[in-house]
Amino acid sequence: MVHAEHQPQATTDLLPIIDLGLYLQNPDAPEAIAESKRAAEAIRDYGALIVKDPRVTEQDNNNFIDLMEDYFNQDFDVKLKDARPEYGYQVGVTPELTEDPKCPKDPHCLDIIDHIPEANRPLKFHGADPKWRFFWRIGEQPPATKFPRLNAEPVVPEAFKDVWTETMDVWGNTLHKAVLGLAEMIAVGFDLPKKTFVDMAQYGPHLLAPTASDLNKYGKVGTVLAGFHYDLNFLTIHGKSRYPGLNIWPRNESEKLAVRVPDGCLLVQAGKQLEWLTGGVVQAGYHEVIVNEATVKAIENKTNDRPLWRISSTFFLHIASDNILRPLEGVFDTEEKRAAKYPKIHTGDQVRKELGLIALLEK
Repeated sequence: MVHAEHQPQATTDLLPIIDLGLYLQNPDAPEAIAESKRAAEAIRDYGALIVKDPRVTEQDNNNFIDLMEDYFNQDFDVKLKDARPEYGYQVGVTPELTEDPKCPKDPHCLDIIDHIPEANRPLKFHGADPKWRFFWRIGEQPPATKFPRLNAEPVVPEAFKDVWTETMDVWGNTLHKAVLGLAEMIAVGFDLPKKTFVDMAQYGPHLLAPTASDLNKYGKVGTVLAGFHYDLNFLTIHGKSRYPGLNIWPRNESEKLAVRVPDGCLLVQAGKQLEWLTGGVVQAGYHEVIVNEATVKAIENKTNDRPLWRISSTFFLHIASDNILRPLEGVFDTEEKRAAKYPKIHTGDQVRKELGLIALLEK
Protein backbone atom coordinates (compact mmCIF):
# COMPACT_ATOMS: atom_id res chain seq x y z
CA MET A 1 0.00 0.00 0.00
CA VAL A 2 1.17 3.53 -0.71
CA HIS A 3 -0.07 7.08 -0.76
CA ALA A 4 1.12 9.12 -3.75
CA GLU A 5 0.92 12.90 -3.84
CA HIS A 6 0.90 13.09 -7.64
CA GLN A 7 -0.49 10.16 -9.55
CA PRO A 8 -0.26 9.70 -13.31
CA GLN A 9 -3.60 10.07 -15.05
CA ALA A 10 -4.99 7.14 -17.00
CA THR A 11 -6.86 7.48 -20.24
CA THR A 12 -10.54 6.86 -19.55
CA ASP A 13 -11.97 4.79 -22.34
CA LEU A 14 -14.29 1.94 -23.08
CA LEU A 15 -12.81 -1.39 -24.07
CA PRO A 16 -14.35 -3.26 -27.02
CA ILE A 17 -17.88 -4.39 -26.11
CA ILE A 18 -18.72 -7.95 -27.19
CA ASP A 19 -22.35 -8.98 -27.60
CA LEU A 20 -22.62 -12.50 -26.19
CA GLY A 21 -26.32 -12.45 -27.08
CA LEU A 22 -25.48 -12.82 -30.79
CA TYR A 23 -23.62 -16.04 -30.04
CA LEU A 24 -26.28 -17.37 -27.66
CA GLN A 25 -29.02 -16.86 -30.29
CA ASN A 26 -27.21 -18.81 -33.01
CA PRO A 27 -23.48 -19.58 -32.69
CA ASP A 28 -23.30 -20.57 -36.36
CA ALA A 29 -24.77 -17.34 -37.72
CA PRO A 30 -22.36 -15.10 -39.66
CA GLU A 31 -22.98 -12.30 -37.17
CA ALA A 32 -22.04 -14.56 -34.25
CA ILE A 33 -18.87 -15.77 -35.98
CA ALA A 34 -17.87 -12.18 -36.79
CA GLU A 35 -18.48 -11.19 -33.16
CA SER A 36 -16.37 -14.15 -32.03
CA LYS A 37 -13.52 -12.87 -34.20
CA ARG A 38 -13.90 -9.47 -32.53
CA ALA A 39 -13.75 -11.14 -29.11
CA ALA A 40 -10.53 -12.99 -29.97
CA GLU A 41 -8.97 -9.83 -31.40
CA ALA A 42 -9.97 -7.80 -28.34
CA ILE A 43 -8.54 -10.27 -25.82
CA ARG A 44 -5.37 -10.49 -27.95
CA ASP A 45 -4.89 -6.73 -28.39
CA TYR A 46 -6.11 -5.44 -25.02
CA GLY A 47 -5.89 -8.42 -22.67
CA ALA A 48 -9.41 -7.40 -21.67
CA LEU A 49 -12.86 -6.66 -23.06
CA ILE A 50 -16.39 -5.83 -21.97
CA VAL A 51 -19.14 -8.37 -22.54
CA LYS A 52 -22.88 -7.80 -22.71
CA ASP A 53 -24.81 -10.90 -21.65
CA PRO A 54 -28.60 -10.51 -21.97
CA ARG A 55 -29.04 -12.94 -19.05
CA VAL A 56 -27.26 -10.56 -16.63
CA THR A 57 -28.84 -7.51 -15.03
CA GLU A 58 -27.34 -4.71 -12.96
CA GLN A 59 -29.78 -5.64 -10.19
CA ASP A 60 -28.15 -9.08 -9.92
CA ASN A 61 -24.81 -7.38 -9.42
CA ASN A 62 -26.22 -4.94 -6.86
CA ASN A 63 -27.83 -7.70 -4.79
CA PHE A 64 -24.49 -9.46 -4.59
CA ILE A 65 -22.55 -6.31 -3.71
CA ASP A 66 -25.05 -5.51 -0.92
CA LEU A 67 -24.34 -8.86 0.72
CA MET A 68 -20.58 -8.41 0.36
CA GLU A 69 -20.68 -4.93 1.90
CA ASP A 70 -22.60 -6.29 4.89
CA TYR A 71 -20.23 -9.24 5.29
CA PHE A 72 -17.00 -7.28 5.12
CA ASN A 73 -18.39 -4.61 7.44
CA GLN A 74 -18.30 -7.14 10.28
CA ASP A 75 -15.61 -6.98 12.96
CA PHE A 76 -12.15 -8.22 11.98
CA ASP A 77 -12.15 -11.19 14.38
CA VAL A 78 -15.57 -12.36 13.21
CA LYS A 79 -14.38 -12.50 9.60
CA LEU A 80 -11.14 -14.18 10.58
CA LYS A 81 -13.11 -17.29 11.62
CA ASP A 82 -13.77 -17.82 7.91
CA ALA A 83 -10.07 -17.93 6.92
CA ARG A 84 -8.47 -21.18 5.77
CA PRO A 85 -4.71 -20.53 5.45
CA GLU A 86 -4.09 -24.30 5.36
CA TYR A 87 -5.72 -24.25 1.90
CA GLY A 88 -3.72 -21.27 0.70
CA TYR A 89 -6.80 -19.11 1.35
CA GLN A 90 -8.36 -20.71 -1.76
CA VAL A 91 -11.67 -20.99 0.12
CA GLY A 92 -13.10 -18.62 2.70
CA VAL A 93 -11.77 -15.19 3.55
CA THR A 94 -8.32 -13.73 2.92
CA PRO A 95 -7.61 -10.92 5.42
CA GLU A 96 -6.24 -7.57 4.36
CA LEU A 97 -2.44 -7.26 4.25
CA THR A 98 -2.08 -10.97 3.41
CA GLU A 99 -1.80 -11.13 -0.39
CA ASP A 100 1.65 -9.86 -1.30
CA PRO A 101 2.00 -8.83 -4.98
CA LYS A 102 4.99 -10.54 -6.53
CA CYS A 103 5.95 -7.67 -8.84
CA PRO A 104 8.43 -5.95 -6.47
CA LYS A 105 10.45 -9.17 -6.31
CA ASP A 106 9.92 -10.32 -9.92
CA PRO A 107 12.63 -9.06 -12.34
CA HIS A 108 10.35 -9.61 -15.36
CA CYS A 109 7.56 -7.50 -13.86
CA LEU A 110 9.98 -4.78 -12.83
CA ASP A 111 11.37 -4.77 -16.35
CA ILE A 112 7.87 -4.31 -17.75
CA ILE A 113 7.35 -1.28 -15.50
CA ASP A 114 10.72 0.17 -16.51
CA HIS A 115 9.65 0.07 -20.17
CA ILE A 116 6.33 1.83 -19.56
CA PRO A 117 6.50 5.59 -20.20
CA GLU A 118 6.88 7.23 -16.82
CA ALA A 119 3.57 9.09 -17.06
CA ASN A 120 1.72 5.81 -17.56
CA ARG A 121 3.42 3.64 -14.96
CA PRO A 122 1.48 2.02 -12.11
CA LEU A 123 1.63 3.67 -8.73
CA LYS A 124 4.60 2.55 -6.69
CA PHE A 125 3.67 0.20 -3.89
CA HIS A 126 5.29 -1.90 -1.23
CA GLY A 127 4.06 -4.53 1.16
CA ALA A 128 0.87 -6.56 1.07
CA ASP A 129 -2.42 -5.38 -0.44
CA PRO A 130 -4.89 -3.75 1.99
CA LYS A 131 -7.82 -5.54 0.34
CA TRP A 132 -9.80 -8.45 1.77
CA ARG A 133 -11.07 -11.28 -0.42
CA PHE A 134 -13.54 -14.15 -0.15
CA PHE A 135 -13.20 -17.31 -2.22
CA TRP A 136 -16.31 -19.39 -2.97
CA ARG A 137 -16.12 -22.46 -5.19
CA ILE A 138 -18.41 -22.60 -8.20
CA GLY A 139 -19.00 -25.55 -10.50
CA GLU A 140 -18.55 -29.29 -10.28
CA GLN A 141 -15.83 -30.75 -8.11
CA PRO A 142 -13.44 -33.14 -9.90
CA PRO A 143 -14.22 -36.81 -9.23
CA ALA A 144 -10.52 -37.30 -8.45
CA THR A 145 -7.59 -34.90 -8.32
CA LYS A 146 -3.89 -34.71 -7.46
CA PHE A 147 -4.51 -31.22 -6.05
CA PRO A 148 -7.03 -31.49 -3.16
CA ARG A 149 -5.90 -28.21 -1.55
CA LEU A 150 -7.02 -26.36 -4.67
CA ASN A 151 -10.43 -28.04 -4.61
CA ALA A 152 -11.54 -27.65 -0.97
CA GLU A 153 -15.13 -27.35 0.28
CA PRO A 154 -16.63 -23.83 0.58
CA VAL A 155 -16.87 -21.87 3.85
CA VAL A 156 -20.26 -20.46 4.95
CA PRO A 157 -20.09 -17.45 7.33
CA GLU A 158 -22.20 -18.03 10.42
CA ALA A 159 -24.01 -14.67 10.44
CA PHE A 160 -25.18 -15.12 6.85
CA LYS A 161 -25.80 -18.87 6.76
CA ASP A 162 -29.46 -18.47 5.70
CA VAL A 163 -28.71 -16.44 2.57
CA TRP A 164 -25.05 -16.97 1.78
CA THR A 165 -25.07 -20.14 -0.31
CA GLU A 166 -27.99 -19.11 -2.51
CA THR A 167 -26.71 -15.56 -3.11
CA MET A 168 -23.17 -16.71 -3.85
CA ASP A 169 -24.31 -19.54 -6.12
CA VAL A 170 -26.76 -17.36 -8.08
CA TRP A 171 -24.21 -14.68 -8.88
CA GLY A 172 -21.33 -17.14 -9.24
CA ASN A 173 -23.24 -19.32 -11.68
CA THR A 174 -24.35 -16.23 -13.62
CA LEU A 175 -20.73 -15.15 -14.09
CA HIS A 176 -19.68 -18.74 -14.79
CA LYS A 177 -22.18 -19.10 -17.63
CA ALA A 178 -21.20 -15.72 -19.08
CA VAL A 179 -17.46 -16.40 -19.08
CA LEU A 180 -17.92 -19.92 -20.50
CA GLY A 181 -19.94 -18.42 -23.33
CA LEU A 182 -17.18 -15.93 -23.97
CA ALA A 183 -14.56 -18.71 -23.82
CA GLU A 184 -16.45 -20.45 -26.65
CA MET A 185 -16.49 -17.24 -28.66
CA ILE A 186 -12.74 -16.75 -28.18
CA ALA A 187 -12.08 -20.33 -29.31
CA VAL A 188 -14.20 -19.80 -32.44
CA GLY A 189 -12.45 -16.50 -33.07
CA PHE A 190 -9.08 -18.28 -32.99
CA ASP A 191 -10.34 -21.02 -35.36
CA LEU A 192 -10.37 -23.65 -32.63
CA PRO A 193 -13.21 -26.10 -31.97
CA LYS A 194 -15.69 -24.08 -29.93
CA LYS A 195 -15.50 -26.34 -26.86
CA THR A 196 -11.69 -26.32 -26.68
CA PHE A 197 -11.40 -24.07 -23.63
CA VAL A 198 -14.73 -25.03 -22.09
CA ASP A 199 -13.76 -28.71 -22.04
CA MET A 200 -10.38 -27.91 -20.49
CA ALA A 201 -12.11 -25.86 -17.79
CA GLN A 202 -14.53 -28.63 -16.79
CA TYR A 203 -13.91 -29.49 -13.10
CA GLY A 204 -11.62 -26.48 -12.75
CA PRO A 205 -11.35 -24.88 -9.27
CA HIS A 206 -13.43 -21.88 -10.34
CA LEU A 207 -13.81 -19.20 -7.71
CA LEU A 208 -16.27 -16.44 -7.04
CA ALA A 209 -13.70 -14.14 -5.48
CA PRO A 210 -15.01 -10.73 -4.42
CA THR A 211 -12.41 -8.29 -3.15
CA ALA A 212 -13.24 -5.70 -0.52
CA SER A 213 -11.38 -2.55 0.51
CA ASP A 214 -12.41 -0.47 3.52
CA LEU A 215 -12.62 3.06 2.11
CA ASN A 216 -13.00 4.47 5.62
CA LYS A 217 -9.40 3.32 6.26
CA TYR A 218 -8.00 3.35 2.75
CA GLY A 219 -9.92 6.12 1.00
CA LYS A 220 -7.14 8.63 0.40
CA VAL A 221 -6.22 9.52 -3.20
CA GLY A 222 -3.10 7.61 -4.19
CA THR A 223 -3.74 4.55 -2.03
CA VAL A 224 -2.92 1.30 -3.83
CA LEU A 225 -5.62 -1.26 -3.02
CA ALA A 226 -4.21 -3.96 -5.32
CA GLY A 227 -0.70 -3.52 -6.67
CA PHE A 228 0.30 -3.97 -10.31
CA HIS A 229 -0.22 -7.65 -11.20
CA TYR A 230 -1.73 -10.17 -13.59
CA ASP A 231 -4.22 -12.95 -12.78
CA LEU A 232 -2.91 -16.53 -12.65
CA ASN A 233 -6.10 -18.20 -13.95
CA PHE A 234 -7.64 -18.53 -17.45
CA LEU A 235 -10.21 -15.71 -17.63
CA THR A 236 -11.40 -13.29 -14.96
CA ILE A 237 -14.87 -11.73 -15.14
CA HIS A 238 -16.27 -8.93 -12.98
CA GLY A 239 -19.49 -7.07 -12.44
CA LYS A 240 -19.39 -3.27 -12.20
CA SER A 241 -17.94 -1.84 -8.99
CA ARG A 242 -19.65 1.06 -7.21
CA TYR A 243 -16.31 2.83 -6.83
CA PRO A 244 -13.92 3.35 -9.77
CA GLY A 245 -10.20 2.72 -9.52
CA LEU A 246 -9.25 -0.13 -11.87
CA ASN A 247 -6.47 0.65 -14.36
CA ILE A 248 -5.31 -1.79 -17.02
CA TRP A 249 -2.40 -1.88 -19.46
CA PRO A 250 -3.14 -3.19 -22.98
CA ARG A 251 -0.75 -5.57 -24.66
CA ASN A 252 2.03 -3.09 -25.51
CA GLU A 253 1.85 -1.75 -21.92
CA SER A 254 2.61 1.80 -23.07
CA GLU A 255 -0.85 3.20 -22.29
CA LYS A 256 -2.80 3.03 -19.05
CA LEU A 257 -6.59 2.76 -19.31
CA ALA A 258 -9.00 3.62 -16.51
CA VAL A 259 -11.72 1.04 -17.06
CA ARG A 260 -15.34 2.12 -17.35
CA VAL A 261 -17.95 -0.63 -17.36
CA PRO A 262 -21.46 0.30 -18.58
CA ASP A 263 -24.40 -0.73 -16.41
CA GLY A 264 -25.48 -4.29 -17.09
CA CYS A 265 -22.13 -5.24 -18.63
CA LEU A 266 -19.23 -7.33 -17.37
CA LEU A 267 -15.47 -6.87 -17.59
CA VAL A 268 -13.30 -9.81 -18.72
CA GLN A 269 -9.51 -10.02 -18.40
CA ALA A 270 -7.04 -12.57 -19.78
CA GLY A 271 -5.12 -14.63 -17.23
CA LYS A 272 -1.84 -16.53 -17.30
CA GLN A 273 -3.42 -19.86 -18.25
CA LEU A 274 -4.84 -18.36 -21.46
CA GLU A 275 -1.44 -16.87 -22.22
CA TRP A 276 0.10 -20.32 -21.72
CA LEU A 277 -2.35 -22.11 -24.00
CA THR A 278 -1.92 -19.53 -26.76
CA GLY A 279 1.86 -19.52 -26.54
CA GLY A 280 1.82 -15.83 -25.69
CA VAL A 281 -0.45 -14.75 -28.55
CA VAL A 282 -2.74 -13.56 -25.75
CA GLN A 283 -0.90 -11.96 -22.83
CA ALA A 284 -2.15 -12.00 -19.25
CA GLY A 285 -3.33 -8.45 -18.61
CA TYR A 286 -1.55 -6.36 -16.00
CA HIS A 287 -3.73 -4.15 -13.84
CA GLU A 288 -3.95 -2.28 -10.54
CA VAL A 289 -6.71 -0.97 -8.28
CA ILE A 290 -6.14 2.43 -6.70
CA VAL A 291 -8.02 5.24 -5.02
CA ASN A 292 -8.15 8.12 -7.48
CA GLU A 293 -10.18 11.30 -7.88
CA ALA A 294 -13.06 9.36 -9.43
CA THR A 295 -13.14 7.03 -6.41
CA VAL A 296 -13.30 9.97 -4.02
CA LYS A 297 -16.02 11.62 -6.11
CA ALA A 298 -18.11 8.44 -5.92
CA ILE A 299 -17.64 8.42 -2.13
CA GLU A 300 -18.69 12.08 -1.89
CA ASN A 301 -21.74 11.46 -4.08
CA LYS A 302 -22.90 8.50 -1.98
CA THR A 303 -26.45 9.16 -0.80
CA ASN A 304 -27.27 5.98 1.13
CA ASP A 305 -26.11 4.50 4.43
CA ARG A 306 -24.53 1.39 2.89
CA PRO A 307 -21.14 0.35 4.37
CA LEU A 308 -18.27 2.20 2.69
CA TRP A 309 -16.44 -0.75 1.13
CA ARG A 310 -15.18 -1.03 -2.44
CA ILE A 311 -16.39 -4.42 -3.69
CA SER A 312 -15.24 -6.07 -6.88
CA SER A 313 -17.58 -8.93 -7.82
CA THR A 314 -14.86 -11.06 -9.36
CA PHE A 315 -15.00 -14.61 -10.75
CA PHE A 316 -11.92 -16.64 -11.72
CA LEU A 317 -12.36 -19.28 -14.43
CA HIS A 318 -9.64 -21.94 -14.19
CA ILE A 319 -8.41 -24.74 -16.40
CA ALA A 320 -8.89 -28.00 -14.45
CA SER A 321 -6.01 -28.65 -12.04
CA ASP A 322 -5.15 -32.06 -13.54
CA ASN A 323 -5.05 -30.83 -17.13
CA ILE A 324 -1.76 -29.97 -18.84
CA LEU A 325 -0.96 -26.40 -19.83
CA ARG A 326 0.98 -26.08 -23.09
CA PRO A 327 0.66 -24.00 -26.27
CA LEU A 328 -2.11 -25.61 -28.30
CA GLU A 329 -0.65 -27.40 -31.30
CA GLY A 330 -1.90 -26.79 -34.80
CA VAL A 331 -3.07 -23.22 -34.18
CA PHE A 332 -0.57 -21.40 -32.00
CA ASP A 333 3.12 -21.20 -32.83
CA THR A 334 5.08 -23.67 -30.71
CA GLU A 335 8.56 -22.86 -31.96
CA GLU A 336 11.44 -23.64 -29.61
CA LYS A 337 11.57 -20.29 -27.84
CA ARG A 338 7.86 -20.44 -26.99
CA ALA A 339 8.04 -24.04 -25.93
CA ALA A 340 10.82 -23.03 -23.53
CA LYS A 341 8.79 -20.12 -22.14
CA TYR A 342 5.59 -22.15 -21.84
CA PRO A 343 6.68 -25.72 -21.01
CA LYS A 344 4.19 -28.49 -20.30
CA ILE A 345 2.97 -28.28 -16.72
CA HIS A 346 -0.02 -29.49 -14.74
CA THR A 347 -2.36 -26.53 -14.20
CA GLY A 348 -2.42 -27.34 -10.49
CA ASP A 349 1.36 -27.01 -10.32
CA GLN A 350 1.21 -23.69 -12.17
CA VAL A 351 -1.37 -22.43 -9.66
CA ARG A 352 0.63 -23.64 -6.65
CA LYS A 353 3.75 -21.94 -7.96
CA GLU A 354 1.92 -18.66 -8.52
CA LEU A 355 0.25 -18.78 -5.10
CA GLY A 356 3.66 -19.29 -3.52
CA LEU A 357 4.96 -16.20 -5.32
CA ILE A 358 2.18 -14.02 -3.88
CA ALA A 359 2.62 -15.50 -0.39
CA LEU A 360 -0.69 -17.36 -0.18
CA LEU A 361 0.61 -20.92 -0.28
CA GLU A 362 3.86 -22.61 0.65
CA LYS A 363 5.33 -24.04 -2.54
